[in-house]
Amino acid sequence: MKITSLAENTSRKGLPAAHGLSLHIRLDDGRQILFDMGQRTLFAENAARLDIDLAETDLAVVSHGHYDHGGGLRAFLRLNHKARIYLSLHAFEPHYSLREEGMKYIGLDPELADCGRLAFCGESTRIDKDIMLFSGVKGADMYPPGNRLLYGPAPTTHDDFRHEQSLIVTEGDRTILFAGCAHAGILNIMREARLKAGRKLTHVFAGMHLVKNGLSQAQETAFIHTLGHKLLETGNCRYFTMHCTGWPQYETLKEIMGETISYMSCGDVVTL
Repeated sequence: MKITSLAENTSRKGLPAAHGLSLHIRLDDGRQILFDMGQRTLFAENAARLDIDLAETDLAVVSHGHYDHGGGLRAFLRLNHKARIYLSLHAFEPHYSLREEGMKYIGLDPELADCGRLAFCGESTRIDKDIMLFSGVKGADMYPPGNRLLYGPAPTTHDDFRHEQSLIVTEGDRTILFAGCAHAGILNIMREARLKAGRKLTHVFAGMHLVKNGLSQAQETAFIHTLGHKLLETGNCRYFTMHCTGWPQYETLKEIMGETISYMSCGDVVTL
């Protein structure tokens, strides 16, 4: 398996970067998956720079209903005419972020909800024998405090992230979890993934939503230290994080987790 970061908040290889996420996944048998599409067109532009032909993508996943993960949906529909695009049943519900200037809409473009290429998923969707999606994660273990700023489907209702889904891919003896922002909490998502897959996770690719947490420096450090140690306790699992984890927060995790965790920027490639 080869995972390439097409859109991410940072860049260390000279590619343009923007707040958001898009990963291209090439399986050993040649199938291609696009996981998230960033804000607009950057994922497609960087794919072209990296000689990745998105027209050949076999399936696409939008991890949740926020613009920085599904804002590129229109661009993908123009580029690719064969891939089924998998979203949560709740992905097109309105979503908002509380900013200094007030409530801002951060949802998907509702005009695309009836485009005919979309597959709307419930709490568990098996795409193939080795590919599945799941949502409806419960639990409060290390729940991201930054979620306090996110609302929907009404501007007065705190988001319960029922629109968030994660991807499990099994390949040989590897079980790989992909989670966009892990708004439900990465530990809770990993627990559900293990139950769904019926086997231990070997790799996790995920934003962990540690930014904009509203914590004091001391509180943030304590939170991240606890999370890092709990991630290490999950066993022989390799982590790749990005996007809403935040670079300073990642560096704190790195101090605790060492070579167990790495950061993926635009253009970075991981081969498993």
